[in-house]
Amino acid sequence: MAQEPADRLADFDFARHNAEVRQMWETFNAGRPVRLPIILGINARFFMHHRSANPDGLDFQRYSENPDVMFDALLRFQRWSRFNILQDAELGMPEAWNIAPDFQNYYEAGWFGCPVRYLDGQVPDTVPVFADAPEKVMDRGIPDPFGGLMARIREYYEHFRRRAARETFLDRPVKVSVPVCGTDGPMTAACNLFGPEFVCTAMVAEPRRLERLLEFITEAIIRRMIAWRKLAGIPVPQDGFSFADDSVALISTSMYCDHILPWHRRLCDALATAAPRAIHLCGDATRHFVVIRDQLNVRSFDTGFPVDFGQLRRQLGPLVRIQGGPHVALLRDGTPEQVRRETLRILESGVLEGRLFVLREGNNLAPGTPLENTEAMYHTGRQVIY
Repeated sequence: MAQEPADRLADFDFARHNAEVRQMWETFNAGRPVRLPIILGINARFFMHHRSANPDGLDFQRYSENPDVMFDALLRFQRWSRFNILQDAELGMPEAWNIAPDFQNYYEAGWFGCPVRYLDGQVPDTVPVFADAPEKVMDRGIPDPFGGLMARIREYYEHFRRRAARETFLDRPVKVSVPVCGTDGPMTAACNLFGPEFVCTAMVAEPRRLERLLEFITEAIIRRMIAWRKLAGIPVPQDGFSFADDSVALISTSMYCDHILPWHRRLCDALATAAPRAIHLCGDATRHFVVIRDQLNVRSFDTGFPVDFGQLRRQLGPLVRIQGGPHVALLRDGTPEQVRRETLRILESGVLEGRLFVLREGNNLAPGTPLENTEAMYHTGRQVIY
Protein backbone atom coordinates (compact mmCIF):
# COMPACT_ATOMS: atom_id res chain seq x y z
CA MET A 1 0.00 0.00 0.00
CA ALA A 2 1.35 3.42 -0.95
CA GLN A 3 2.25 5.65 1.95
CA GLU A 4 -0.10 8.56 2.55
CA PRO A 5 1.51 11.93 1.73
CA ALA A 6 2.55 14.06 4.68
CA ASP A 7 0.41 17.02 5.67
CA ARG A 8 1.37 20.11 3.73
CA LEU A 9 1.52 22.20 6.92
CA ALA A 10 3.17 19.51 9.03
CA ASP A 11 5.92 21.84 10.31
CA PHE A 12 3.72 24.94 10.52
CA ASP A 13 3.62 27.15 13.64
CA PHE A 14 -0.12 26.84 14.25
CA ALA A 15 -0.13 28.68 17.59
CA ARG A 16 1.55 31.74 16.10
CA HIS A 17 -0.66 31.71 13.02
CA ASN A 18 -3.88 31.37 15.03
CA ALA A 19 -2.98 34.16 17.44
CA GLU A 20 -2.09 36.48 14.56
CA VAL A 21 -5.27 35.62 12.66
CA ARG A 22 -7.48 36.24 15.71
CA GLN A 23 -5.96 39.69 16.17
CA MET A 24 -6.24 40.43 12.45
CA TRP A 25 -9.98 39.61 12.38
CA GLU A 26 -10.64 41.53 15.60
CA THR A 27 -9.07 44.68 14.20
CA PHE A 28 -10.67 44.22 10.77
CA ASN A 29 -14.17 43.79 12.20
CA ALA A 30 -13.61 46.74 14.55
CA GLY A 31 -12.77 49.00 11.60
CA ARG A 32 -9.04 49.16 12.41
CA PRO A 33 -7.54 46.61 10.00
CA VAL A 34 -3.83 45.85 10.25
CA ARG A 35 -3.66 43.81 7.06
CA LEU A 36 -5.73 42.27 4.30
CA PRO A 37 -7.73 39.16 5.28
CA ILE A 38 -7.41 36.14 2.96
CA ILE A 39 -9.88 33.25 3.03
CA LEU A 40 -10.98 30.34 0.85
CA GLY A 41 -14.50 29.08 0.18
CA ILE A 42 -14.26 25.31 0.40
CA ASN A 43 -16.90 22.64 0.80
CA ALA A 44 -17.18 18.88 0.43
CA ARG A 45 -17.02 19.13 -3.36
CA PHE A 46 -13.34 20.14 -3.16
CA PHE A 47 -12.43 17.42 -0.68
CA MET A 48 -14.40 14.74 -2.51
CA HIS A 49 -12.15 15.08 -5.55
CA HIS A 50 -8.84 15.46 -3.73
CA ARG A 51 -6.99 12.15 -3.51
CA SER A 52 -5.17 13.02 -0.30
CA ALA A 53 -8.32 14.27 1.46
CA ASN A 54 -10.50 11.43 0.11
CA PRO A 55 -8.26 8.41 -0.50
CA ASP A 56 -11.23 5.99 -0.45
CA GLY A 57 -13.00 7.74 -3.34
CA LEU A 58 -16.17 8.57 -1.39
CA ASP A 59 -18.87 9.97 -3.69
CA PHE A 60 -21.79 12.29 -2.98
CA GLN A 61 -24.45 9.59 -3.09
CA ARG A 62 -22.87 7.53 -0.32
CA TYR A 63 -22.02 10.73 1.57
CA SER A 64 -25.56 12.11 1.35
CA GLU A 65 -27.57 8.94 2.00
CA ASN A 66 -25.87 7.62 5.14
CA PRO A 67 -25.56 9.84 8.24
CA ASP A 68 -22.62 7.86 9.62
CA VAL A 69 -20.70 8.18 6.37
CA MET A 70 -21.39 11.94 6.31
CA PHE A 71 -20.42 12.36 9.98
CA ASP A 72 -17.10 10.56 9.50
CA ALA A 73 -16.32 12.34 6.22
CA LEU A 74 -16.99 15.81 7.62
CA LEU A 75 -14.54 15.20 10.44
CA ARG A 76 -11.95 13.73 8.10
CA PHE A 77 -12.29 16.63 5.65
CA GLN A 78 -12.08 19.20 8.42
CA ARG A 79 -8.97 17.60 9.84
CA TRP A 80 -7.32 17.49 6.41
CA SER A 81 -8.21 21.13 5.70
CA ARG A 82 -6.72 22.35 8.99
CA PHE A 83 -3.38 20.69 8.23
CA ASN A 84 -3.12 21.38 4.50
CA ILE A 85 -4.88 24.57 3.40
CA LEU A 86 -3.29 27.91 4.24
CA GLN A 87 -5.76 30.74 4.88
CA ASP A 88 -6.79 33.22 7.56
CA ALA A 89 -8.72 30.71 9.63
CA GLU A 90 -7.85 28.65 12.68
CA LEU A 91 -5.49 25.87 11.64
CA GLY A 92 -4.14 22.79 13.38
CA MET A 93 -5.93 20.82 16.08
CA PRO A 94 -9.00 22.59 17.48
CA GLU A 95 -10.28 22.48 21.02
CA ALA A 96 -13.38 20.85 19.52
CA TRP A 97 -14.51 19.87 16.05
CA ASN A 98 -17.67 21.60 14.85
CA ILE A 99 -19.79 19.98 12.14
CA ALA A 100 -23.34 20.15 10.78
CA PRO A 101 -25.25 17.98 8.29
CA ASP A 102 -24.32 19.02 4.76
CA PHE A 103 -26.89 18.84 1.97
CA GLN A 104 -25.21 21.37 -0.32
CA ASN A 105 -27.37 23.79 -2.31
CA TYR A 106 -30.07 21.34 -3.34
CA TYR A 107 -31.86 21.19 0.01
CA GLU A 108 -34.21 24.12 -0.64
CA ALA A 109 -35.56 22.86 -3.97
CA GLY A 110 -35.63 19.33 -2.53
CA TRP A 111 -37.75 20.59 0.37
CA PHE A 112 -40.27 22.07 -2.07
CA GLY A 113 -40.54 18.65 -3.74
CA CYS A 114 -37.95 18.50 -6.52
CA PRO A 115 -36.27 15.07 -6.83
CA VAL A 116 -32.55 14.91 -6.12
CA ARG A 117 -30.15 13.45 -8.66
CA TYR A 118 -26.50 12.47 -8.27
CA LEU A 119 -24.15 13.44 -11.09
CA ASP A 120 -20.72 11.94 -11.72
CA GLY A 121 -18.03 14.36 -10.59
CA GLN A 122 -20.51 17.00 -9.48
CA VAL A 123 -22.49 18.06 -6.43
CA PRO A 124 -26.05 16.69 -6.29
CA ASP A 125 -28.71 18.68 -8.10
CA THR A 126 -32.49 18.73 -8.40
CA VAL A 127 -34.87 18.35 -11.33
CA PRO A 128 -37.31 21.28 -11.96
CA VAL A 129 -40.28 18.99 -11.50
CA PHE A 130 -42.82 21.84 -11.59
CA ALA A 131 -41.66 23.21 -14.96
CA ASP A 132 -44.75 22.04 -16.85
CA ALA A 133 -47.25 23.13 -14.19
CA PRO A 134 -45.70 25.70 -11.82
CA GLU A 135 -48.83 26.20 -9.69
CA LYS A 136 -48.66 22.57 -8.56
CA VAL A 137 -46.01 23.61 -6.08
CA MET A 138 -48.79 25.35 -4.18
CA ASP A 139 -51.27 22.45 -4.20
CA ARG A 140 -50.34 21.19 -0.73
CA GLY A 141 -49.80 24.60 0.76
CA ILE A 142 -46.61 25.86 2.37
CA PRO A 143 -44.39 22.88 3.25
CA ASP A 144 -43.76 21.96 6.88
CA PRO A 145 -40.46 23.62 7.89
CA PHE A 146 -39.39 20.24 9.29
CA GLY A 147 -41.03 18.10 6.62
CA GLY A 148 -39.88 16.56 3.35
CA LEU A 149 -36.14 16.75 2.85
CA MET A 150 -35.87 18.95 5.95
CA ALA A 151 -37.14 16.01 8.02
CA ARG A 152 -34.21 13.98 6.77
CA ILE A 153 -31.81 16.82 7.56
CA ARG A 154 -33.19 17.04 11.09
CA GLU A 155 -32.86 13.27 11.45
CA TYR A 156 -29.19 13.56 10.47
CA TYR A 157 -28.75 16.41 12.95
CA GLU A 158 -30.17 14.33 15.80
CA HIS A 159 -28.06 11.34 14.73
CA PHE A 160 -24.95 13.53 14.69
CA ARG A 161 -25.76 14.76 18.20
CA ARG A 162 -26.13 11.23 19.53
CA ARG A 163 -22.77 10.20 18.07
CA ALA A 164 -21.06 13.37 19.28
CA ALA A 165 -22.34 12.76 22.82
CA ARG A 166 -20.50 9.44 23.03
CA GLU A 167 -17.52 9.86 20.69
CA THR A 168 -14.44 11.98 20.17
CA PHE A 169 -12.34 12.47 17.06
CA LEU A 170 -8.57 12.45 17.47
CA ASP A 171 -9.15 12.83 21.22
CA ARG A 172 -11.11 16.06 20.78
CA PRO A 173 -14.86 16.51 21.39
CA VAL A 174 -17.28 16.95 18.51
CA LYS A 175 -19.87 19.73 18.54
CA VAL A 176 -22.85 19.64 16.21
CA SER A 177 -24.47 22.80 14.86
CA VAL A 178 -28.01 23.18 13.53
CA PRO A 179 -27.74 23.18 9.71
CA VAL A 180 -29.23 25.15 6.80
CA CYS A 181 -30.71 28.22 8.43
CA GLY A 182 -30.33 30.25 5.23
CA THR A 183 -31.70 30.50 1.71
CA ASP A 184 -30.37 30.58 -1.83
CA GLY A 185 -32.99 33.27 -2.55
CA PRO A 186 -36.52 33.48 -3.99
CA MET A 187 -35.50 33.79 -7.65
CA THR A 188 -32.96 30.99 -7.42
CA ALA A 189 -35.54 28.78 -5.73
CA ALA A 190 -38.04 29.61 -8.49
CA CYS A 191 -35.47 28.75 -11.18
CA ASN A 192 -34.81 25.43 -9.47
CA LEU A 193 -38.52 24.64 -9.22
CA PHE A 194 -39.74 25.83 -12.62
CA GLY A 195 -36.60 26.28 -14.73
CA PRO A 196 -34.95 29.64 -15.49
CA GLU A 197 -36.60 29.93 -18.91
CA PHE A 198 -40.08 30.03 -17.36
CA VAL A 199 -39.04 32.48 -14.65
CA CYS A 200 -37.38 34.97 -17.00
CA THR A 201 -40.11 34.69 -19.63
CA ALA A 202 -42.89 35.10 -17.06
CA MET A 203 -41.34 38.36 -15.85
CA VAL A 204 -42.25 39.82 -19.22
CA ALA A 205 -45.23 37.76 -20.38
CA GLU A 206 -47.03 36.81 -17.14
CA PRO A 207 -45.78 39.06 -14.33
CA ARG A 208 -48.85 38.57 -12.11
CA ARG A 209 -48.55 34.81 -12.36
CA LEU A 210 -44.89 34.95 -11.41
CA GLU A 211 -45.72 37.32 -8.56
CA ARG A 212 -48.11 34.78 -7.03
CA LEU A 213 -45.49 32.04 -7.27
CA LEU A 214 -42.75 34.21 -5.78
CA GLU A 215 -45.05 35.28 -2.96
CA PHE A 216 -45.66 31.63 -2.10
CA ILE A 217 -41.95 30.73 -2.33
CA THR A 218 -40.84 33.70 -0.24
CA GLU A 219 -43.40 33.09 2.50
CA ALA A 220 -42.43 29.42 2.64
CA ILE A 221 -38.73 30.29 2.88
CA ILE A 222 -39.39 32.76 5.69
CA ARG A 223 -41.41 30.25 7.71
CA ARG A 224 -38.74 27.58 7.28
CA MET A 225 -35.93 29.93 8.21
CA ILE A 226 -37.73 31.17 11.32
CA ALA A 227 -38.42 27.62 12.50
CA TRP A 228 -34.83 26.45 11.98
CA ARG A 229 -33.39 29.61 13.52
CA LYS A 230 -35.48 29.04 16.61
CA LEU A 231 -34.10 25.50 16.77
CA ALA A 232 -30.57 26.92 16.45
CA GLY A 233 -31.13 29.69 18.97
CA ILE A 234 -30.54 32.40 16.34
CA PRO A 235 -32.57 35.56 17.04
CA VAL A 236 -35.31 36.61 14.66
CA PRO A 237 -34.89 39.33 13.52
CA GLN A 238 -31.10 39.11 13.39
CA ASP A 239 -28.29 41.66 13.20
CA GLY A 240 -26.02 41.12 10.21
CA PHE A 241 -28.59 39.09 8.28
CA SER A 242 -27.13 37.44 5.18
CA PHE A 243 -28.75 35.83 2.15
CA ALA A 244 -28.11 35.00 -1.51
CA ASP A 245 -29.86 34.89 -4.87
CA ASP A 246 -27.39 33.99 -7.61
CA SER A 247 -30.05 33.83 -10.34
CA VAL A 248 -30.45 37.61 -10.38
CA ALA A 249 -27.38 37.55 -12.65
CA LEU A 250 -29.81 36.47 -15.40
CA ILE A 251 -31.82 39.71 -15.46
CA SER A 252 -31.44 43.45 -15.91
CA THR A 253 -31.47 45.84 -12.97
CA SER A 254 -34.86 47.21 -13.96
CA MET A 255 -36.27 43.67 -13.98
CA TYR A 256 -34.62 43.03 -10.64
CA CYS A 257 -36.25 46.14 -9.16
CA ASP A 258 -39.69 45.30 -10.57
CA HIS A 259 -39.82 41.55 -9.91
CA ILE A 260 -37.27 40.40 -7.31
CA LEU A 261 -36.37 43.33 -5.06
CA PRO A 262 -39.82 43.30 -3.36
CA TRP A 263 -39.23 39.70 -2.24
CA HIS A 264 -35.71 40.46 -1.04
CA ARG A 265 -37.20 43.31 0.95
CA ARG A 266 -39.81 40.93 2.35
CA LEU A 267 -37.04 38.54 3.46
CA CYS A 268 -35.16 41.34 5.18
CA ASP A 269 -38.29 42.76 6.81
CA ALA A 270 -39.06 39.35 8.33
CA LEU A 271 -35.57 38.20 9.31
CA ALA A 272 -33.28 41.22 9.65
CA THR A 273 -32.94 44.07 12.08
CA ALA A 274 -32.09 47.54 10.78
CA ALA A 275 -28.37 46.73 11.12
CA PRO A 276 -26.32 46.46 7.89
CA ARG A 277 -26.83 43.23 5.97
CA ALA A 278 -24.77 40.96 3.71
CA ILE A 279 -25.40 39.16 0.44
CA HIS A 280 -23.63 36.51 -1.64
CA LEU A 281 -24.02 36.83 -5.42
CA CYS A 282 -22.02 34.69 -7.83
CA GLY A 283 -21.80 35.51 -11.49
CA ASP A 284 -22.05 38.80 -13.32
CA ALA A 285 -24.42 40.59 -10.93
CA THR A 286 -22.46 43.69 -9.94
CA ARG A 287 -24.78 45.94 -11.96
CA HIS A 288 -27.38 45.40 -9.21
CA PHE A 289 -25.11 46.15 -6.25
CA VAL A 290 -25.80 49.89 -5.86
CA VAL A 291 -29.56 49.26 -5.82
CA ILE A 292 -29.12 46.43 -3.32
CA ARG A 293 -26.91 48.63 -1.14
CA ASP A 294 -29.37 51.52 -1.15
CA GLN A 295 -32.67 49.61 -1.04
CA LEU A 296 -31.75 46.76 1.32
CA ASN A 297 -29.00 48.31 3.48
CA VAL A 298 -26.53 45.68 2.34
CA ARG A 299 -23.00 46.68 3.32
CA SER A 300 -21.14 43.44 2.58
CA PHE A 301 -20.98 41.81 -0.87
CA ASP A 302 -19.49 38.36 -1.46
CA THR A 303 -18.78 38.25 -5.18
CA GLY A 304 -18.13 35.66 -7.85
CA PHE A 305 -16.90 36.30 -11.40
CA PRO A 306 -16.58 38.41 -13.50
CA VAL A 307 -15.98 41.47 -11.32
CA ASP A 308 -14.20 44.74 -12.11
CA PHE A 309 -13.05 45.36 -8.56
CA GLY A 310 -11.79 48.90 -9.10
CA GLN A 311 -15.03 49.99 -10.73
CA LEU A 312 -17.08 48.20 -8.07
CA ARG A 313 -15.22 50.02 -5.29
CA ARG A 314 -15.81 53.36 -6.99
CA GLN A 315 -19.53 52.57 -7.31
CA LEU A 316 -20.04 51.29 -3.77
CA GLY A 317 -17.67 53.64 -1.98
CA PRO A 318 -15.09 52.96 0.76
CA LEU A 319 -17.55 51.95 3.51
CA VAL A 320 -18.80 48.71 1.92
CA ARG A 321 -17.10 45.35 2.45
CA ILE A 322 -16.27 43.49 -0.76
CA GLN A 323 -15.07 39.88 -0.92
CA GLY A 324 -13.58 38.38 -4.06
CA GLY A 325 -10.46 37.59 -6.01
CA PRO A 326 -8.97 35.52 -8.85
CA HIS A 327 -11.32 33.41 -10.95
CA VAL A 328 -11.53 29.78 -9.79
CA ALA A 329 -10.53 28.55 -13.27
CA LEU A 330 -7.26 30.49 -13.05
CA LEU A 331 -6.59 29.11 -9.59
CA ARG A 332 -7.23 25.60 -10.86
CA ASP A 333 -5.46 25.73 -14.23
CA GLY A 334 -2.93 28.56 -13.97
CA THR A 335 0.58 28.69 -12.60
CA PRO A 336 1.53 30.20 -9.24
CA GLU A 337 3.10 33.13 -11.09
CA GLN A 338 -0.11 33.76 -13.06
CA VAL A 339 -2.08 33.66 -9.81
CA ARG A 340 0.38 36.07 -8.20
CA ARG A 341 0.09 38.55 -11.09
CA GLU A 342 -3.72 38.39 -11.12
CA THR A 343 -3.88 38.85 -7.37
CA LEU A 344 -1.64 41.91 -7.61
CA ARG A 345 -3.74 43.31 -10.45
CA ILE A 346 -6.88 43.04 -8.32
CA LEU A 347 -5.21 44.52 -5.24
CA GLU A 348 -3.86 47.45 -7.28
CA SER A 349 -7.25 48.19 -8.88
CA GLY A 350 -8.40 50.59 -6.15
CA VAL A 351 -10.49 47.98 -4.33
CA LEU A 352 -8.41 48.47 -1.16
CA GLU A 353 -9.75 52.00 -0.63
CA GLY A 354 -11.43 52.01 2.75
CA ARG A 355 -9.59 48.82 3.77
CA LEU A 356 -12.79 46.77 3.57
CA PHE A 357 -11.72 44.12 1.09
CA VAL A 358 -11.42 40.41 1.83
CA LEU A 359 -9.35 38.43 -0.68
CA ARG A 360 -10.74 35.03 -1.65
CA GLU A 361 -11.23 32.87 -4.73
CA GLY A 362 -14.06 33.98 -6.99
CA ASN A 363 -16.05 31.89 -6.05
CA ASN A 364 -15.81 28.49 -4.27
CA LEU A 365 -12.59 26.59 -4.76
CA ALA A 366 -12.79 24.16 -7.68
CA PRO A 367 -11.84 20.49 -7.33
CA GLY A 368 -8.33 19.86 -8.55
CA THR A 369 -6.99 23.28 -7.59
CA PRO A 370 -3.27 22.99 -6.74
CA LEU A 371 -2.51 24.24 -3.26
CA GLU A 372 0.60 25.91 -4.68
CA ASN A 373 -1.82 28.31 -6.38
CA THR A 374 -3.92 29.10 -3.32
CA GLU A 375 -0.69 29.66 -1.39
CA ALA A 376 0.54 32.03 -4.12
CA MET A 377 -2.65 34.06 -3.64
CA TYR A 378 -2.26 33.95 0.13
CA HIS A 379 1.37 35.06 0.24
CA THR A 380 0.71 37.81 -2.33
CA GLY A 381 -2.18 39.13 -0.25
CA ARG A 382 -0.07 38.99 2.91
CA GLN A 383 2.13 41.68 1.42
CA VAL A 384 -0.66 44.24 1.95
CA ILE A 385 -0.02 45.77 5.36
CA TYR A 386 -2.06 48.81 6.38
